[in-house]
Amino acid sequence: MTTQSRKAIRKPVRRSEADDDILLMLLSFAASVVVTRVFLQLTGFPKIGGDSGLHIAHVLWGGLLLFIATLLPLIFANQWVYPLTAILSGVGVGLFIDEVGKFITATNDYFYPAAAPIIYGFFLLTVLLYFQIRRRRRVDTRSELYYALSELTEAIDQDLDTVEKQRIEQRLNKIKDDATQPVQAQLAQELLDFLHSDQLIVIEHRPNLLERQLNRLKHFEARYFTRPIHRAILIAGMLLFGVLAIYEPVRVIALLHNASDPVARLVQLELIRSSYETSWFVLRMLLQAAAGGMLLVSTSLLVLKDDRRGVMLGLIGMLFYLITVNMVVLYFDQFTYILATVIEFGFFMSMLRYRRRFITPRESVPTADT
Repeated sequence: MTTQSRKAIRKPVRRSEADDDILLMLLSFAASVVVTRVFLQLTGFPKIGGDSGLHIAHVLWGGLLLFIATLLPLIFANQWVYPLTAILSGVGVGLFIDEVGKFITATNDYFYPAAAPIIYGFFLLTVLLYFQIRRRRRVDTRSELYYALSELTEAIDQDLDTVEKQRIEQRLNKIKDDATQPVQAQLAQELLDFLHSDQLIVIEHRPNLLERQLNRLKHFEARYFTRPIHRAILIAGMLLFGVLAIYEPVRVIALLHNASDPVARLVQLELIRSSYETSWFVLRMLLQAAAGGMLLVSTSLLVLKDDRRGVMLGLIGMLFYLITVNMVVLYFDQFTYILATVIEFGFFMSMLRYRRRFITPRESVPTADT
């Protein structure tokens, strides 16, 4: 037997469950920031160490969790390590970045106005990463073989169920049909023979708690959230968000109508803290008006049952609101705006769900309700 000299392949392979773990990290990140801020507000911002001068900031706990999250996949090979790592890293990042105001100011100002937009912007970048990873991409046979070998670890733990076995078989058959390297096809065939072995222990698939809840939600959605009902919810939501977005600029214009010194009037009304924030406040009003206009136009299109253009413009409007308006609003309102932001994210996801359920790529004209 001869040994062939061949350059090793170093191209990275994305994990098949990467999007799920990034989502876990996102949820943990958001929850840790919200819970930390709410807890500190309710408890009066306590200091561990009392009056002794010692203060253990929660950024240190975040660093500790990040260190643990780094060690786990370096030490253990089990698949359950990755979800745990995602949760710990999300909580750790949340605790760490929550104190960003202290590290960008000379006075260690935890309540620095720019802190909230920085945290929110970092979260948005992670959301963008999640959607980028979640996109379906063409998977080559090398990647499929990685996935199959990873899933076969369930057989080692005698925890391979029927659904997992079927999925692995589909991967291996695809590798056999599409492989350009004989060694890949050979390995796929040998793994298939192993899967068909009588000695292999395969258990019946039992949906876990998350799967059961998702199945119930899908059943509830199919039964009660028909296209007309879902459209009515979107119309009501976009109308509400659009009116609220435009109401604030209109109200400010009315308040400043007869003011001899608009900037002083804004400071008096506590809409800005100083004259230096005037430009940012004007930008906020303009962005809110633009977002509100898009949402109201999209509402009109949905009322006319032009779902394709209505939902598309609504998604653009909500995305514009989430990315631009909220960044400026958080500068002024800080974390009192968190609940509204969560509701906006939920409504945005509801719009994406409507498009996925009812608007097919070939649908070019409004269809009759079913």
